[in-house]
Amino acid sequence: MGILSHLLILHLLWTASVFCQYEDYDFEDEYGGEPDHQLPYYFNPNTQAEVPRFPFPVECAKECFCPPPFPLSMYCDHRKLKTIPNIPNHVQQLYLQNNNIEAVPAGPFTNVTFIREINLSYNNIKFHMIDHGVFAKLSNLVQLHLQHNELEEFPFPLPSSLERLLLGFNKISQLPGKALEGLPNMTVLDLCNNLLDDSVFKEKPFSNMKNLMQLNLCNNKLQTMPPDLPPSLRHLSLENNSISHIPENYFNRLPQIIALRMSHNNLQNVPHNTFNLPNLLELNLGHNKLKQVFYIPRSLQHLYIEDNEIENINVTVMCPTLDPLNIKQLTYIRVDQNKLTSPI
Repeated sequence: MGILSHLLILHLLWTASVFCQYEDYDFEDEYGGEPDHQLPYYFNPNTQAEVPRFPFPVECAKECFCPPPFPLSMYCDHRKLKTIPNIPNHVQQLYLQNNNIEAVPAGPFTNVTFIREINLSYNNIKFHMIDHGVFAKLSNLVQLHLQHNELEEFPFPLPSSLERLLLGFNKISQLPGKALEGLPNMTVLDLCNNLLDDSVFKEKPFSNMKNLMQLNLCNNKLQTMPPDLPPSLRHLSLENNSISHIPENYFNRLPQIIALRMSHNNLQNVPHNTFNLPNLLELNLGHNKLKQVFYIPRSLQHLYIEDNEIENINVTVMCPTLDPLNIKQLTYIRVDQNKLTSPI
């Protein structure tokens, strides 16, 4: 029994290691920084495609690995692949990250019906090498990873089922209005580390994304705040741009904002009540050119205003009356690297 017990433990540890290696995408892993309180992402079990019964062992591409504990997943990552292998019909999760893939042809996806997640990050894919409509035909696709590639354009069309689209670390410079049409289920859109400038806002690309909760536009070439964002938004990332001004009442149409990150911009002054948002938990305005403080809501827990040009912090003006019953009030604040001349 002792040997059998040891073998069982080793099997469980191996299973856990495989599962943990392919945990869901974490924004913090890519961009660092403090936790942003975002809720973990889970597939909605009520919307999963029902996969027909199939015999064991399941079919698997010879270039890949299909572990018995996870028969709906096919792991083809870190294998120096130059092409996408044929994908069996039953696969729901496809992992192709960290290869040398340059094209996404329609062929390998011909019989794919149930796929819900595709990870093609860390490859060499260019927009013109993606067969037109190859993703749009995948009617159950929920999550698509294309970060760290060579995309010059937004990869559309996409299926209406899509909920999370990760396009960070590419060379995208344009967002045609039609590119984001027909995506009513999109909740997370990551466009950090691209070449986007203010011209992309002319067609109001985000205005019809009624369920969008997280928008990442950090490390681009923006000079103004993105207009016409949907009121569903909760996380907005604009770090490392050249934004110098926040229009008064800008956030009136975004009452659900939980986390706002605007460090490393050119902000000098913000209207006093700009951040009077009832649900705001994290506000990061570090590494700007702010000279005065502003009102912060009672809900705020983390505040970053380091490396600015603030000379005086008047707490009675900045903070609301403390509520002894609210144990979630401001717990972390950074004010270092300013020009403070008197104690807070």
